Amino acid sequence: MTTEDVARPTSRAEAKAARREQLLNVAKALYARHGFHGVRLDDLGKGAGISAPAVYRHFSSKEAVLEELLVGISKYLKSGGDEIVAATEEQPAAAVEAEAAGTLHRLIDFHVDFAMSEPELIRIQDRDLAALPEASRRTVRRLQRAYVSRWAEVVAAAHPEWTLEAATVRVHAVFGMMNSTPYQARRSSAEVVGVELRAAAAAALAIG
Repeated sequence: MTTEDVARPTSRAEAKAARREQLLNVAKALYARHGFHGVRLDDLGKGAGISAPAVYRHFSSKEAVLEELLVGISKYLKSGGDEIVAATEEQPAAAVEAEAAGTLHRLIDFHVDFAMSEPELIRIQDRDLAALPEASRRTVRRLQRAYVSRWAEVVAAAHPEWTLEAATVRVHAVFGMMNSTPYQARRSSAEVVGVELRAAAAAALAIG
């Protein structure tokens, strides 16, 4: 077997992965602009420069594309939150409240970066979650609950006088602000929006 024989399958696999990623990016833009029900499989193919039948080589349906987008981003958020908290837990023990506040700042940075870079996914999630098959919808909800719970546990650790229920309410409020502001402040510079979102989230969670 030659080097060319070994490299060719990898090259094909890379090309297929690149095309799949391209289709996801096209779908993200089209679903956000027109809504899931306003986009046809032909539109996804056209946006990626391929025929509609060729789309089936990568996704079985436009619902499958929606699943990839929404389940994928929910997994990303949960795993990112878990990693931030786990990294903090590995540090030498300090004052619990101060340590939790530091973790919250890192969680805020993580989520603001997401909200600023993926406003289209947020819009799709808000509008088209119901279009997912029931099993995938449950998966998204489960991942989201786990992500909220991770935040709420840290908030409660930073504020022992707050109940976990109160902490959860604060987290939901902060998510609503962080997720909606990039749309509401589109005429402002990204730098200003990012700075103000971080400051507002920290204030809502009462951390310095």
